[in-house]
Amino acid sequence: MAINDVVQAQRLFQNSLLAKPHVVGVAVGLKNNVGEPSVVVLVEQKVPVAALSADEMVPKQLDGVRTDVVEVGYLRAYDSPRDRYRPEIPSGVSIGHYKITAGTLGAIVTDKNTGERLILSNNHVLANSNDALVGDAILQPGPTDGGQNPADVVARLERFVALRYTDEPDTPTPTPTPTPTPTPGGSGCDILSGVVAVVNGLAALLGSQQRVAPVAAPTMPAAALAINAEAQTPTNEVDAAVAKPIDASKFTGDILGIGQVSGIKPAGLGMAVRKSGRTTGFTTGTVTLLNATVNVAYGSRTARFTGQIITTPMSQGGDSGSLIVDAMENKAVGLLFAGSNLSTIFNPIDRVLAALQVNI
Repeated sequence: MAINDVVQAQRLFQNSLLAKPHVVGVAVGLKNNVGEPSVVVLVEQKVPVAALSADEMVPKQLDGVRTDVVEVGYLRAYDSPRDRYRPEIPSGVSIGHYKITAGTLGAIVTDKNTGERLILSNNHVLANSNDALVGDAILQPGPTDGGQNPADVVARLERFVALRYTDEPDTPTPTPTPTPTPTPGGSGCDILSGVVAVVNGLAALLGSQQRVAPVAAPTMPAAALAINAEAQTPTNEVDAAVAKPIDASKFTGDILGIGQVSGIKPAGLGMAVRKSGRTTGFTTGTVTLLNATVNVAYGSRTARFTGQIITTPMSQGGDSGSLIVDAMENKAVGLLFAGSNLSTIFNPIDRVLAALQVNI
């Protein structure tokens, strides 16, 4: 079975699968981690077949593609309570917005436009899950670990990608990020904007409250536009933010126990990875699932993420924001943001860098 066929089956059936009780995500993986490529249905806890109704059961196949059911536990954005580092501050240590508990300083990145050094972590670590303003104080260590405002202010919030929750209308949320530099040959984007305007105009005439939102993609087939015109659950690709150091020279760029990162690479099934975080320190894991769509709890709210990577358990609360690094080449592969006692979830690093307009 080709991976592309499995991805197509995932795309067609994931909404109906996510509507089933106990299901928290859908991904692409190997049957029992060793068999053929399959659509993997993620559940908080496995339930005996006898306790499920016919509608609650996960089909054994979806258009000829085999399925698998994997227990991943209660997925939540990591947020929990370590040392104050001075005069030099490495990555992999406690940090956080002055109103949160604590998370992890993932890495030092550079702004694509200005070349300035910035601190990379999660939105829910640096921007208090959208409830922050540009310029807010960032403490090292985080508040739960004893960080004081203003004594331990080491940076100011620069920008973040706003989180979109499942209880919100599916409309774009403004974020305090700079306007991206136009891509050469952008006529395709102009055509897409025109099509979007026409579709939304027709919807308004018909009295519909639904609107098509343009997406950043090379091309958008007419069929895809028609699908997007339907009401959809708001989704996210990254939980990410950057802050501007008060004194950039204090940040070494080294990650505790890992050292310097040299470039990026995509994650692959079976890839050995590692990270350094404020709670569990240096840990290792293995990539088990790709292209995961998962529902993640943020307190009493839920956010749906697409295109995520899942590993064996290698983190706990407070490790959010840790950089996930390939164990063989020390290349960044992702930004850790959530998990459970059974799994760890991270954003692909290329999406994080593109969304924030930074380099690593």
